[in-house]
Amino acid sequence: MTSHASRLTAHDLSFSFELFPPRTPEGAAKLPAVVEKLATLSPSFFSVTYGAGGSDQDGTYETVVSVIKQTGIAAAPHLTCVGSTREKIAALLARYRAAGIRRIVALRGDLPATALSSEAPGEFRYASELVSFIRESHGDFFSLEVAAYPEMHPQAASPEADFEAFRHKVECGASGAVTQYFYNADAYFDFCERCARANLALPIVPGIMPITNYAQLMRFSAGCGAEIPRWVRLRLEQLQNDKPALLDFGLDVVARLGETLLKQGAPGLHFYTLNQAEATLRLWQRLNLPLPIA
Repeated sequence: MTSHASRLTAHDLSFSFELFPPRTPEGAAKLPAVVEKLATLSPSFFSVTYGAGGSDQDGTYETVVSVIKQTGIAAAPHLTCVGSTREKIAALLARYRAAGIRRIVALRGDLPATALSSEAPGEFRYASELVSFIRESHGDFFSLEVAAYPEMHPQAASPEADFEAFRHKVECGASGAVTQYFYNADAYFDFCERCARANLALPIVPGIMPITNYAQLMRFSAGCGAEIPRWVRLRLEQLQNDKPALLDFGLDVVARLGETLLKQGAPGLHFYTLNQAEATLRLWQRLNLPLPIA
C-alpha cells in the first residue's frame, strides 16, 4: 500500500495517542511499557481520559504527569463538566498549569447511567461553558481541544442541533477538535465541509480506533454512536473466533480509512489506543507514517 503520508514529515501533521488511567495494579504495571513503545513514534502529544462522571481525575493527573516524566512528550488531560463545580475545575486548572501542562481536552463528559442529557450534574451543563470558563480564567495559556461528532452525538436532538453545539464550542474559544472514532470517511469530510461553510477555521483531527475485538467494538460503538458499516460488521462477526484473521482484516479496514483521510487533507490522526501499543504500531507502519530520525 502506498501512502501520501510517506511524503510528509513528523512535523507536518498532528498525531496523538489516547490513554486512560489504569484501573488495576496490573494495568498500572503494564502502562509504562506501552507508553515507551508509543513514544518511539514521537507523537505531538498523548491525551489521558478519566472515568464516567469525572470519577478518576486524580488518576488522570497522575497518568499525565507520569507520561510527561517518562517520555518528555506533552500530555493533555481530559477535563469535564459532569459531576464538577467551578471551584473544582479552577483547582484542577491551577494544578495542571503548575505542572507546566499547556493543552486541555475540554468535554462535557459521560453522564451517569441514570441521568438524562438535560440533567447533567454539576455547575457546567455544556462543554462550551467549560471552554468559556477556562478562557475567562486563563486566557490563551491553554490550547483547548474539544470533541466533534461527524456522525452526530448519540444524545443530540438532531444533526443541526449537534452542529450548533459544536459551533458554540468553537466560538467560545476552542483551539482545535478531535473527533469520535468512525469508519466512514465521508462523514468526516462532510462535517469538515459544514465547518468551512460556517467559517469555523480550526484543525479537526479525525479519531481512529484499531479493530482488535468484535464484541468490544460493538459495545463501544453502541454507546458512542459510531456506525460500523454493515459489510465490516458482518466480516468481523464471521472472524470473531479467529483472532489473527480478525486483526488482519481490522488492520486493512482502518489503514484504508487512515490513508483516505490523510490523502484528502486531514490535519493528522488521533489514535484511540485502549492502552495497547501493538495495534497502533501495526497501523502506523501500514500507513507508512513518518518515523523520527535516529
